[in-house]
Amino acid sequence: MKILSIPHDVVSPLSRACAAGLLAGLLPLSALAGPTIEFGEQGSLTFTYALQGWLQHKGFTSSTDNGSSNDAFLRRNRLTFSGQYNDYVGFYAQIEAGNDSKLGNDDKSIYYRDAYVTLDYRDDLRFIAGRFKNTFSRENLEACLEPLTLDRAEALAYTPFGGSRDTGLAVWGNLMDAKLQYRFMIADGRESNEVAEDNPRLTGRVHYSFWEPEFSYGYLGTYLGTKKVLTIGTGYDMQNGVAYGNYTARSDIKDYKAWTVDAFMEYPTLSGVYTLSGAYFNYDTGDAANGLDPDLTLPVGADLKGYYVKAGYMLPNKVGSGRLQFFGRHEKSDYGVKTGAAEYYDQKWNSIGANYYLDGQKLKVTFEYADIAFDTQHPTNPALQDYNQATLGLQFIF
Repeated sequence: MKILSIPHDVVSPLSRACAAGLLAGLLPLSALAGPTIEFGEQGSLTFTYALQGWLQHKGFTSSTDNGSSNDAFLRRNRLTFSGQYNDYVGFYAQIEAGNDSKLGNDDKSIYYRDAYVTLDYRDDLRFIAGRFKNTFSRENLEACLEPLTLDRAEALAYTPFGGSRDTGLAVWGNLMDAKLQYRFMIADGRESNEVAEDNPRLTGRVHYSFWEPEFSYGYLGTYLGTKKVLTIGTGYDMQNGVAYGNYTARSDIKDYKAWTVDAFMEYPTLSGVYTLSGAYFNYDTGDAANGLDPDLTLPVGADLKGYYVKAGYMLPNKVGSGRLQFFGRHEKSDYGVKTGAAEYYDQKWNSIGANYYLDGQKLKVTFEYADIAFDTQHPTNPALQDYNQATLGLQFIF
């Protein structure tokens, strides 16, 4: 990566900011992160732009329209500012306008997806404060710009309260030569007028790597054969008093708790790179959605249970100008949400596809075909009936 060095004592803060903006577009693409400017002996600022554009055919249009749809949209559209204040303190801010142009919505608002400060006191004692990825599940922590399949699960990997990110404080670190990693996070969790008690969300996670260590806070969905990895992990998530079982009477207080176990393996050989990953999830809010008078603002995944298995194989040699990787995914989701006696949300997801890496994850093309089948199809809602989906994606990172 090309780096510009600017001493602190010869450039004013305003001049440094102007130089950062001017020079960001002049530095060449040479790594997954974008151009970096150094300030003094310890400070740095890195700019990264990432785009995922999808062309998608789906077997329905909406919950009221069963006609098939064809849509071109920007699945992710991000600008990231990251760096170091000094050797101990770092920072990360990411703005996004995701799903822009999806289903005709061409005016998506820009917002901060991440904004946090890090303190790396030692490798076994690190801190994150701000808004960042919750530390519960592996797939949520896998970089969405470096996945194995087209994307994460549509629901399983995202916790019902807080989704993929939350605002709070995390302490984490690596032990035993980074074979063992621990994490603990305290965050907002569910916040609204419907919450029974104002309690913090508490999340813990540990993993153990048998081969090469995965020592970062985030994971990758594939290392493209650069590492031999075998890691198992588990996480626990909880928040007391998140809902009322009897909403009108404000009684029958429900607690939220969840657990997950996961495993990941990637094994590079002379015959190619083999990847295998799987996880089980159990979210539990005391069956609050099925009470006689439930809180209608509860997310549909409040009591979701399910699992996924995904596998990949990358050919050992280039095909044309790039590397070719095939993948498949099987996923089962049991929501436990009842409409009368029927559970219309329960479903199976099966998909196959391929990644074509022209320049690693920085420039790639992905195709995925998915078949989604519901255990019980809804009689009138096309979004809860069996459908097929085909997606062609382009990813670019600078």
